Amino acid sequence: MSTINKICICGSGTMGSGIAQIAAQSGFDTILYDVDQKFLDNSKTKIEKILTTLQDKGKITSLHKKEVLDRLHFTTHIEDCKADLVIEAIIENKEAKVALFKRLQSINGTTTLYASNTSSIFIHEIAADLPFPELIAGMHFFNPAPLLKLVEIIRTEITPDSTIQDLVTVAKQMNKTPVICKDAPGFIVNRVARHYYLEALYLLEKENIPVENIDTIMEASGFKMGPFKLMDLIGIDINYATSNIVWNALHKPDRLKPSNIQKEKVEKSELGKKTGMGFYHY
Repeated sequence: MSTINKICICGSGTMGSGIAQIAAQSGFDTILYDVDQKFLDNSKTKIEKILTTLQDKGKITSLHKKEVLDRLHFTTHIEDCKADLVIEAIIENKEAKVALFKRLQSINGTTTLYASNTSSIFIHEIAADLPFPELIAGMHFFNPAPLLKLVEIIRTEITPDSTIQDLVTVAKQMNKTPVICKDAPGFIVNRVARHYYLEALYLLEKENIPVENIDTIMEASGFKMGPFKLMDLIGIDINYATSNIVWNALHKPDRLKPSNIQKEKVEKSELGKKTGMGFYHY
């Protein structure tokens, strides 16, 4: 049985906010940390709005809403990030993640478990430069975190079974479906999904097929969301970074070469829903 009662999430973007929301809704005392107070304020407003909508629909009571908000604590002080489990959900950059985990481990020591929400960076590479590399694993949620059930639990060669079991237990307490996987390029989902995005981008670039047509066809075929709508939701910058990481990790096979279309959109800051412009206008 897991002894995790308090969870700290670092990074109050879309993923971090979503993870914090479900942690608090699942009964965990929850800290949400970010370096920017503006991002924290936006996150708090968003979570309150979502909970109000759930209350209006009769899915939670006013008392439950109050209890969830009472369990949520927002801070810009990293010294406040003391918890049984710390989940990192910042930018997809290894150096930034390593620097954050070094600070977190200096604050919490060996009494805390550490998890990265990275979608594609090797966990063992993040762990290599840390004081306590055996205490970190991957805990990859999917966007939007409050709705999607799957959570990839990624283990390295030195991750203890007890750590993996604790993370599995936490995921189940959050009403998620945990899947344990090895520390491999793209893990499971992002490894498989590269073809979904890259083939669609190929059809756009080489065959000049409109994004709307491709999305419509894929959704009619049973996919809940077409590849371009999904890239806009995830963030084209994040999706492109993941493609590059997987491509490089697998020694640059032609079939997984990242798309120049995505590269151009990243350079123009047309990143999808979060910027108001991606493959669609928002």
